[in-house]
Amino acid sequence: MARITYVSPEGAEDTVDAQEGSTVMQTALNNNIRGIVGECGGNALCATCHVYVDEAQFDGLPPIADFEEEMLDVTSSPRKDNSRLSCQISVTAAIDGLIVRLPETQE
Repeated sequence: MARITYVSPEGAEDTVDAQEGSTVMQTALNNNIRGIVGECGGNALCATCHVYVDEAQFDGLPPIADFEEEMLDVTSSPRKDNSRLSCQISVTAAIDGLIVRLPETQE
């Protein structure tokens, strides 16, 4: 199990337990975290699960695949160097303590 902290645009933090084998997006949806929509169900087709990963933790994640790269170019909120689609971040023990900031909008 890993713990993930979701930080709202206003700065409110929600830290939740995440099941290994799930994703950061699915964990947010299961825990009613506002700001993650996940319209496509985690298939990297909609970019409504865009997050900003804490910069100190970003390099520890698996690399961005080409299809994720394309979707990050069409996010509602500005893409940053630490942008990821939360549906593409698998929950493993290695991401325990992950902090993700939610963008202003996903629509």
